Amino acid sequence: MLRRLVLSLRYTFRSHAPRAPQRQVGVIPYAVIDGQVAVLLVTSRRTGRWIFPKGGLIDGLTPAEAAAREAFEEAGVEGEIETVPLGAYRSFKRRGLRPLSIEVDLYPLRVATQHEEWPEKRQRRRHWATVTEARKLLSEPQLAGLAMMLRQRL
Repeated sequence: MLRRLVLSLRYTFRSHAPRAPQRQVGVIPYAVIDGQVAVLLVTSRRTGRWIFPKGGLIDGLTPAEAAAREAFEEAGVEGEIETVPLGAYRSFKRRGLRPLSIEVDLYPLRVATQHEEWPEKRQRRRHWATVTEARKLLSEPQLAGLAMMLRQRL
């Protein structure tokens, strides 16, 4: 009886223990137009908030390649991606009763091609914005900070 109680308590505390954040990759799609940096935002599928394209790591691809694939699938853009992330941000997703912590590395992607058709076109909207406008639209302050870092670097 005591053994069963101990095992039950061990399971209870283990299932509620904090987990390491799930790693994801994303991009800040950008273009320089008349000396101004513009970034491409997309809406999240579930809530419609403005975000940068992101997703999970993909077997067989480097993190930068996986991020570039997310840019095409979610925003319909392709271009030159940097191999080193600009920075990272932490976010949370709801999975059941508990939030899931996510750490996302963001790679700058200089947009060369914008497609009229792309895999998630009917699930998302996209919007080009100056960094100043993006700061107001982005759902998370950390994303705005990374967009400002990119503008300063270019």
